[in-house]
Amino acid sequence: MPTPITRLRVANACDVCKQRKVKCDGNLPCSYCKSRQRSSTCHFSPTARRRRIRKPHLPSPESSGAQSSAPSSARPQASPDVPPAVVPSAGTSRTSDDFTHRSYVSAEEEADVPREARLLCDAGGKLIFVGDCAPLSLFQTVRQIVTSRVDPNAFTPQTSRVSMLENAASDPLVSANGKEPRVDPTSIERLVSIYLSVTSGLVDLFENSNLKHSISAWAAETEVSKDTTSAVNYLVLAVGSQSVDEQSATEYFQHAKTLALSCLGGDLGIETVQAFALVTLYMLRACQINGSFLFFGIAARAAYSIGLHRTEVNSRFGSETHTQRDRLWKSLRVLDLFLSISMGRPPSMSDVDCTVPYRTLDANGLEEFDLLNASVQVLSITEEIVLQVYSRRKISLQLTEGISRQLRDWSSRWLPRLKRIMAESPRGDETEVVGACQVMSCYYYAVMLVARPFLMYEMCKRLPDSASATEAPSNSSDNSGRARLANACIDAAGLMTESVVDLVNRRRLDGRMPLIVSWLFASSLVLGVGLLGGFGRILEKYARMSISALEYFAKNDAHAMQYSLIGKSLLSSALKYLQRRDTDERLRITESSSQLFGLIPKEHPLQEFMPTGTDEPRTGTAETQGTNMPQSSVTNELLTSPFHDIDPALLSLGCTLDSASGTSFSGTDQQDQTDHVFGALNLFPLLHGNGHIDLAHYL
Repeated sequence: MPTPITRLRVANACDVCKQRKVKCDGNLPCSYCKSRQRSSTCHFSPTARRRRIRKPHLPSPESSGAQSSAPSSARPQASPDVPPAVVPSAGTSRTSDDFTHRSYVSAEEEADVPREARLLCDAGGKLIFVGDCAPLSLFQTVRQIVTSRVDPNAFTPQTSRVSMLENAASDPLVSANGKEPRVDPTSIERLVSIYLSVTSGLVDLFENSNLKHSISAWAAETEVSKDTTSAVNYLVLAVGSQSVDEQSATEYFQHAKTLALSCLGGDLGIETVQAFALVTLYMLRACQINGSFLFFGIAARAAYSIGLHRTEVNSRFGSETHTQRDRLWKSLRVLDLFLSISMGRPPSMSDVDCTVPYRTLDANGLEEFDLLNASVQVLSITEEIVLQVYSRRKISLQLTEGISRQLRDWSSRWLPRLKRIMAESPRGDETEVVGACQVMSCYYYAVMLVARPFLMYEMCKRLPDSASATEAPSNSSDNSGRARLANACIDAAGLMTESVVDLVNRRRLDGRMPLIVSWLFASSLVLGVGLLGGFGRILEKYARMSISALEYFAKNDAHAMQYSLIGKSLLSSALKYLQRRDTDERLRITESSSQLFGLIPKEHPLQEFMPTGTDEPRTGTAETQGTNMPQSSVTNELLTSPFHDIDPALLSLGCTLDSASGTSFSGTDQQDQTDHVFGALNLFPLLHGNGHIDLAHYL
């Protein structure tokens, strides 16, 4: 009798196989994603546990009395729909301790992440939505905590009034006669070079080797046609002119935008997608992020209309056009993800039903080095962080482990080569250097984003309950999992700041870099929060470095100017708080030791004998050494920086996280205050035991 065939079943299928409704083998990456060259996007979302309703029962008086005697913050809130843990039999292979740990994790598998979304006013007074993951939402949260617990006058009206959302369009529209702006043939090569440099790592819309020749040939024509191709060429020159001649850039842009909009009623093509992608880039560099968000929607709809998201469709146009169309889709994905993450809004595009591969393999099966592929891969990981953590307001052990694994994998494949480019590229080759810096900045921001809730929790725990409190909680070193994650967030901010400041000092970066400015602003906030939370006075130097870099971009970027003011205000508040805390601590010590030798008579108040000049922080020398520091001083700081030769093991969070250290709090009262301020955020059970939470092992 033949043996019946047993069908193999997997406990959970990957997200791609679920969406396309195909059989998944359960491996990571699975065979289906491997066959379609989509290994980087193969990931498994946590499966929803089936919950059964339990009948409520009345607890005994003894149990209720024992429960009521414990503080509410220390007592876990039992959920009626979670089944009780089953005691293992004697024949089970797991030890009792391991089973207890696993049962505890399953009961507390998910924890809340606080909502930080805001409605903010733009320059025109209109209310604009900013989502949870945006740097501006982080600023609003930091401002609320600092003003309520440290200094009510921490932020000036210039920094509190968030007018950096959108710059009012003060440039006049193109004249009614529609006269074409004059193009100087001698400036084309320079403008195209600037365009290729500032867009490296962000978009790759053309065959770059032929771009200068094609625009020069177009400009040499006796009569320029009024079509989408002309709009594209004008927009390339407009983006390049933003750094050297803003008046010419405005003329090019206004005329090109009018041409692109007038051609929307005709046939859609690659030029339509290119035109509105360039409009998005120009408006981003002009600090008009809401306008760029709207115009990008046109580019995204046009891309779907001509089938750019399907590589089998793109392959029908020949080898060269196939590559161009695939890279155009990836460029749009990078722009879309940056707009979505920087403003906390849903993306306009999705990888659902997309077959364009994000990895390019050579003849030997090895991944080719491509800045665009590296950028879209790390931003896809960041999108998963936003969707799985910030949108769902949940963070779980399995989810954190998956994100950590993806970041480590990306880092091992790309980070060494990116650092080598930034360190060894010769002067004049700005395209790869700027692209490497933008891609690395996206990676560091992804680490900051996933570890940010832990940093904010740690800051709330370490700060006093109110601004009038005289005694601050203990800032003793904490080696628990949550503190290690908070330190990973700070380390990522410091590493990003170093890389940007290094290129600024070498004059390798353009003055208009919206992606770098946005992530650098988040880094300055993280460094200021770390300094305020007592993570080390060395962070003062890195906070000043981030402010110095923002002031470099502020010469051409209105957003960077506002961000630098915010960074200065946060740094000043942190220094005042630390000095006030140190002064109070010195007073307490002096009170206990002054009577040993009669140093201070009892009838005189102690404050009269304290050294003068302690009311104000030492900001005079710091300002001269910080925001306007010379190039040589910043370079010397970089040479002595602890982040340069940092041991990757120091940033590794995947070591065994001792459960005993995870429960070492500074006090039950302080824990109650922290839970009350931060919305009773329960992140700690996820970090006990062998969690393997490793966010920056290969930094």
